[in-house]
Amino acid sequence: MQRYDLRHLKDDFYGRMLEVMESDVSENEIAIFMFEIGDFSPIQKSADEVKRAGYTLMNSLKYNEVDWTIVVKKAMPETEVEAETESSEES
Repeated sequence: MQRYDLRHLKDDFYGRMLEVMESDVSENEIAIFMFEIGDFSPIQKSADEVKRAGYTLMNSLKYNEVDWTIVVKKAMPETEVEAETESSEES
């Protein structure tokens, strides 16, 4: 598990977050990302980006007055794994 401080990127941290997940994080490993929240829209967008990329958002919490932290596992969310397993069993 490693922490990545993306606060310096302001609202433009999504690409770097996904780049880190792809290149620096091993399968089933956990990464912690810290970013500035500003108007709170980055919170939902970061969750959407994590889901779109096929990773598991494990936690999302306010770190202090201006920073937010998310915990991401490089693994498909369990509900999607279960759905894939069920659909392949039906075939």
